[in-house]
Amino acid sequence: MTLPFFPPDLFDHDRDVLLETVYRIGTGAGQRFILGDRTAAFEQALRLQLGAADVVACGSGTTALTLVLRAMGVGAGDEVVVPAFGCAPLASSVISVGATPVFADVHPWTMVVEPYEVESAISGRTAAIMPAHMFSVMADMPTMRELAIRHGVRLVEDSAVAQGGELAGLQAGRWGDAGVFSFVQVKTFGSIGEGGAVVTDDAELGRMVRMLRNHGQDGHTRFVHHVVGHNSRFDEVMADFQLHRLPGLAARLRRRAEIADYYTERFAPLVERGVQPPPPGRDGRCFYVYSLLAERRDDLKRHLATRGVGSHVYYPAPLPAQPAFAPYARPGQYWPHAELASARTLALPIYPHLTDAQVEHIADAVCDFPGSPR
Repeated sequence: MTLPFFPPDLFDHDRDVLLETVYRIGTGAGQRFILGDRTAAFEQALRLQLGAADVVACGSGTTALTLVLRAMGVGAGDEVVVPAFGCAPLASSVISVGATPVFADVHPWTMVVEPYEVESAISGRTAAIMPAHMFSVMADMPTMRELAIRHGVRLVEDSAVAQGGELAGLQAGRWGDAGVFSFVQVKTFGSIGEGGAVVTDDAELGRMVRMLRNHGQDGHTRFVHHVVGHNSRFDEVMADFQLHRLPGLAARLRRRAEIADYYTERFAPLVERGVQPPPPGRDGRCFYVYSLLAERRDDLKRHLATRGVGSHVYYPAPLPAQPAFAPYARPGQYWPHAELASARTLALPIYPHLTDAQVEHIADAVCDFPGSPR
């Protein structure tokens, strides 16, 4: 049995629909391939599902973060507090608007940024805090919201991996002044290419993001550029395809959660062998990636490969240790939990079309690993 970490058949069941969509839009009389009726319908569908005031579809989750920061007026001289462990856009989006990322350490088990670390990083120059949901655990957004209000800073929720997640009755993406989603292939609502969205209840913020994504145009009068914008426009083929797939998202998320529940139950006894599953439960969970913490991570990865199970190491170095972002790291500051996460995390397959037999095989392979007796 060979089970790759990145499945090559995510859209096999939708292939005919995709081909029909490409043909229909490609041969349409309007020849509108970006920011057309399908994009507007997709944004409206997400607005209704989320109960948000505005959803703005963008070219990627990365540019969605950048557009939000630009729309907030974050720029030179400002600081934005971001997790020290996570994807590059957490730092690069801040730098791209001329601001400075300030790195905060993460929780040693959940790998999401610690609220007290965020608070200690807030200064008189802080314009925003930008917590990120990580793997299968949402950040502590109620506390983050309270911090943002108390310190008078903006709250940007990097919910790129967490679409469909819910914490304390509120969906991911709805906790901050703005949230972002990513539709890159392997995300929970992944699609056939790049894409993302900004979610906000702030009408003015939504209006500015909408202009910034399209070279500063207001969507009504072409070639009148109100601000210096970006090219972050959404594709009509993907909008139509995502509309087709949206009704099935809830079922796919349930299947991911079922797989995660099974894994966590099977792996709980492995703590004594140096293999730690994520916390159990479903509140504040998103199940984009199911990631273990293993003291002998590389040995476990090789062991799984011999059993035909693919795995993946996300973020093998913390952001402040990356060459691109090291110049922004404060001298003498350390992020020990981010360092540990980079050395120990290993993600397992959790895509929703895994069969029960395949899931059991993956769990058996992990449980067969001898680990590190304590």
